[in-house]
Amino acid sequence: MNDKSGITILMADDDDDDFLLTQKALAESKLLNKLCRVKDGEELLDYLRGSGEFAHQDCARPGIVLLDLNMPRKDGREALKEIKSDPQLQDIPVVVFTTSKAEEDIFKSYKLGVNSFITKPVTFENLIQVMQTLGKYWFEIVELPKHHGEDKR
Repeated sequence: MNDKSGITILMADDDDDDFLLTQKALAESKLLNKLCRVKDGEELLDYLRGSGEFAHQDCARPGIVLLDLNMPRKDGREALKEIKSDPQLQDIPVVVFTTSKAEEDIFKSYKLGVNSFITKPVTFENLIQVMQTLGKYWFEIVELPKHHGEDKR
């Protein structure tokens, strides 16, 4: 089996605690993937396009994006719509990872092209389980698209 620990996970979430807990849960889950973070939809799109504050940074193209729906400046719904309508970005798997359980959010996310929708667990133990399952599914079972032989954007 291929070593997929080199795949970068990009988390778009404005909540510091959620990011730190996710980081800790990934470590507890023995996932060695690099976890990067942006705090809103504007930063997410800048990161993915290598523009704005990320114009002169060598950011690895993520193998997967964990996307919160409720963020400032540009929320996850708007960012998802832009990602999935951009031919350069639309092949990046996006997993909505949010506190929302609203049917409308679930429906709209899938309509916009999200790959999975996960409601953030309440307990840390459940978060570890979610990260283990996410890692097993996305990095062991699924074949992720290669970006034209490039490792960078």
